[in-house]
Amino acid sequence: MTTPTRTRIESIDLVKGLVMVVMALDHTRDYFHSSAFLFDPTDPTQTTLLVFLTRWITHFCAPAFSFLAGVSAFMVGRRKTKEQLSGFLFKRGLWLVVIELTVVNFAWYFDPQFRTFDLFVIWALGVSMIVLAGLIHLPRKFILLFSLILIFGHNLLDNIHYPGSILWSVFHEFSVFKISDSLQLYVGYPLVPWVAVMALGYYFGSFYDTSYDPQKRKRILNIVGITAILTFIVIRGINIYGDPLGWKHYETYVQSFISFMNPLKYPPSLMYLLMTLGGVFVTLANSEKLKGRVVEIISTFGRVPFFYYVLHLYLIHLVAIIFAQFSGFGWEKLILRTWITEIPELKGYGFDLWVVYLVWIGIVASLYPLCKWFDRYKRNHKDKWWLSYL
Repeated sequence: MTTPTRTRIESIDLVKGLVMVVMALDHTRDYFHSSAFLFDPTDPTQTTLLVFLTRWITHFCAPAFSFLAGVSAFMVGRRKTKEQLSGFLFKRGLWLVVIELTVVNFAWYFDPQFRTFDLFVIWALGVSMIVLAGLIHLPRKFILLFSLILIFGHNLLDNIHYPGSILWSVFHEFSVFKISDSLQLYVGYPLVPWVAVMALGYYFGSFYDTSYDPQKRKRILNIVGITAILTFIVIRGINIYGDPLGWKHYETYVQSFISFMNPLKYPPSLMYLLMTLGGVFVTLANSEKLKGRVVEIISTFGRVPFFYYVLHLYLIHLVAIIFAQFSGFGWEKLILRTWITEIPELKGYGFDLWVVYLVWIGIVASLYPLCKWFDRYKRNHKDKWWLSYL
């Protein structure tokens, strides 16, 4: 393996690692911040700029990880035939869906009765892989066209509603369904346009081929990223298309800024994807030559993202139970029947934002030794096929 190839792979790992570290901040806020149980952190009329930015920075996580999963799929495919890659993506996609509904679902709630099932980011990644398993057999230009049509055009579907339809919700509309008195389903990540984000990543994966000129790649990624950000600013300013909620002028500049910078995530609007993916492209373009101890630490998380993701959910929830018990609130209230911020009994629980940041740092730091061990184990046991599913 040549040095340029290793550098390019490490730059992807670095961005993945950054995504994983920042993602833990949002999940820590959900389980520890007192205001999380009182109001939406993106509500301009109630939030503060610091609380909003704590939430806003994590918006980049899901788009980045979905896009980079597509890039990784292309890179894996260089060592496989199309048929082999298709089979791998299909099986890994099914595996992720199963994990979402079992291991990950239990991590969110610690509820042995499984009264709530979530279709969140791992589910979306899984189904996107299944779709990509078919798309890879098509010409690359068609994959690009498919991605761009869904990303730029899916907001045309915003006014189409089928109340009570789980199928439509899975396709394009965030919904919560009461299946029975004791069972509900959250569709948090509708498949459109998430499948297009991963497919777009697969298309861009060819830019990371060993024969591709690094300077040309950097130039293209910068151009695409800056263009996406500028397009976000212009279309968002016009405020006609690209986000079903739009933005509003408020009494203060800070409130208006919060509204402007808060496009819809569920499902991700065109504005949301231009804003976040634009930042991802620029970061990828300018991170390939970064070196040092901090870069290596963050990249370690990026090399074992699935392992880190599952562990960080369990650790955050476990620490929250301990905090709830020792703060006098009671550990049993953290055995959740529905999404944590929607339980009325949890109003009054939680801590200041500085505590959230300290817990977040502690969570990430405590996971590093385990992730480093698992990263080393994967590198030393590449012959074990099952490691590719972790």
